Amino acid sequence: MDTIALNAGILKVCWLAAYNKNARREAYPAELQQIMSIQKAAESRSWLSTWSKINNGTPLHNLPGLAKELGVAAVKVKDESVRSETGSFKALGAPIALVRLILSTFPENNFDPRRLLSGDYKTELANFTVVSATDGNHGKGLAAAAQDIGCKCVIVLHANVSIEREEAIAAYGAEIVRITGNYDESVEHAAHIAATNNWIVVSDTSYEGYEIIPRDVMQGYGTIAAEIIDACNTGEDFTHVFLQGGVGGLAAGIVSYFWEFFGSKRPTFVVVEPEQADCLYQSALAGKAANATGSVDSVMAGLACGETSPLAWKFLQPTVDFFMTITDDEAVASMRRLAVDNGNDIPLVSGESAVAGLSGLKRVVESSSLAADIGINAQSRVLLISTEGATAPKVFADLVGQSAEAVAERQLVWTAENAA
Repeated sequence: MDTIALNAGILKVCWLAAYNKNARREAYPAELQQIMSIQKAAESRSWLSTWSKINNGTPLHNLPGLAKELGVAAVKVKDESVRSETGSFKALGAPIALVRLILSTFPENNFDPRRLLSGDYKTELANFTVVSATDGNHGKGLAAAAQDIGCKCVIVLHANVSIEREEAIAAYGAEIVRITGNYDESVEHAAHIAATNNWIVVSDTSYEGYEIIPRDVMQGYGTIAAEIIDACNTGEDFTHVFLQGGVGGLAAGIVSYFWEFFGSKRPTFVVVEPEQADCLYQSALAGKAANATGSVDSVMAGLACGETSPLAWKFLQPTVDFFMTITDDEAVASMRRLAVDNGNDIPLVSGESAVAGLSGLKRVVESSSLAADIGINAQSRVLLISTEGATAPKVFADLVGQSAEAVAERQLVWTAENAA
C-alpha cells in the first residue's frame, strides 16, 4: 500500500481507492456556510415545491436483502428516478440556478420566485436566453425549467450523448447544438457561444470567475439531504454515505448539508466515479482540483467528466473520507441487481450513473483490508442515492436485459404485496 504526502495529511492509496486523512470531523466551517447552507437549501426547497414538474419528496427504500448479501446492518436507497418527469435529481439543481439567475439579472422587476416557475412572467423573459453543456440530465432539467418560465434555452451536446437523450431534451423546446468533442469541449463551446451571443451559461461545473451559478445548482441538491433527514428523524440511521462523482456537484451539495447538520458526528463519506473519468480521485491524489487521466468515455454518461469543479472541491477535499473508482461492468451489474425482484427488496429502476455508490460499496466489501480502512462491517448502515431512472430507456433495456417498464410493473406488484 503506497502513501503520498498531501498538505500535512497522508493519502493512503489502495486498489483504486484513496483514503483522505485531510477529511475533518468538526463543526461546519463558517467560510463554507457563506457559500452553501441549510438555510439557503430550505429556501430552494420551498421554491421548488411550487413547480408542477417536480415531486415534493422521493422514497427512501430499505433493502434488507442487499444488506444481507453485503454483510452490513442496513442499506437504504434514496430513489431520485421519480423526482420528476425528467427522470433524475438534476431537476433540483438547474431550475433553482435559473430562478436565482433571473432574480439577480432583473432585480428591478421584483419577480416572485414561485411565480417564475409557474410561468407568470413569460412575456418579460421571452428574449432572455441561457445556454449549457450537458451529458443529458442537467440539460433536460434546465430545458424543462426554461420552458415553464418562458425563456429561451440552448443546449450543447458532445459526440457521445445519444440521440435518445438529445430528443428528450429537445422535447422541452431547447435548441440543440452538437459538437464533435467530449464533455469538457462542450463546456468550452457553450462558454464561447454565450459570449458571442450575449447569453448566460447555466452550468453545474465551476471554473475561474464562474462560481455563483454552480453554487446555486449544488444548493438545489440540498433538498435530497433534507428529505433524508426528515425520513430518518435525526438521520442517524446511516454511518456511511456512498455518492456519485462526476464534476462533484451532487456530492458537494449532499456532504455540505450533512456536515452542517451533524457537525463532528457526520457520517463517513465515500465518492465513487468511473475509472476512466477519475477527476475527483486524481484531485484527491494531487490535493487540488485536477483532471481525469482516462478517456472519460463511460457507460455512466452522467459521470463521464474530465475536470473537477473547483467550487465543489472546496467542500469535498475537507469532507470526503474515501475516493474510489469502478468499472463500467461493475455499474451494469449493479443496475441488474437493483432491478431484481428477490422477494426481500423492492425492484428499482436505476440508470447507469445511479449505481456508482452501490458498485463502490460492493467493491469495498469484497476487500477485507479496504473494508477495514473505511470501517464497513456488520454494524454499518449505508446510504445510497439512486440519482436517475431510465433516462435513456433503450440503453437501460440493453444493459439490464429488460425494459424499465417491466421493472416498474414488478415494483408495483412488490409494493402491493408488501403493503403494511
